Amino acid sequence: MTDSWHTLISESEFPAEGKIATKIGGWHVLVAKTDEGLFAVNDRCTHQAALISTGRIRRGAVMCPLHGARFEMNSGRCIGGAYKDLRTFPVRVEGGQIEVCVPDAAPGMDELPIVL
Repeated sequence: MTDSWHTLISESEFPAEGKIATKIGGWHVLVAKTDEGLFAVNDRCTHQAALISTGRIRRGAVMCPLHGARFEMNSGRCIGGAYKDLRTFPVRVEGGQIEVCVPDAAPGMDELPIVL
């Protein structure tokens, strides 16, 4: 499987609240800026497939708004519940543009959020 880099937004236009949710190549992606840097994860809770981008981010972790499971943004590791870790995506800044690398293959049903 191959992966490709995609330009998301200029670094200077990144939202003040420190996160942005988007869809890149069929993948739902949450990009967040924490004290440790920029990180991207699959925008899908591994417990009930909810969009985690509507949850709050504190101390480098995002909290699922449905049931409170917490996931580290830098690693995707579940730290507040016994759920599978989130898929992470590489992030870089090139020429002032934030870029995210996602698989070229479309996500499977087990990686898509339930969007109401």
